[in-house]
Amino acid sequence: MIREAKKRDLAYILDIYNDAILYTTAVYAYKPVTLENRIDWYEQKKAEGYPIFVCELDNKVVGFATFGPFRAWPAYKYSVEHSVYVDKAYRKNGIGSSLMKELIKIAKEREYMTLIAGIDAENEKSIALHQNYGFIHAGTIKKLVISLING
Repeated sequence: MIREAKKRDLAYILDIYNDAILYTTAVYAYKPVTLENRIDWYEQKKAEGYPIFVCELDNKVVGFATFGPFRAWPAYKYSVEHSVYVDKAYRKNGIGSSLMKELIKIAKEREYMTLIAGIDAENEKSIALHQNYGFIHAGTIKKLVISLING
């Protein structure tokens, strides 16, 4: 079941997000975040009117998705950057696709024209998911991780 996230879901969201930090290239962070970080993130999203959705199965949150501003420049006001995360134990079950459908539906309802995803070039499953919904590759940032490490 896809539904709007509630504050009580944040412990599940935290676990899924921290797993992505530690074991994937979906998030370019070096250390796991705290529950306080996710509470601040949640409250900021809500205050700014951006959605957070979860997929719940058997009373457990197994995935979440959101979007927010892409860039601060006025011309980007119809563009949003989105994220979709699925618990590793529940991948390949259509959860990412269900969350993506909801994000696209809400973005259209809110009259956003462009959804943008920053996807690591090695994340073939995310690339395939996005291609299934008509997303196109629009650019590559090269040596990002190296430049972060080398300062």
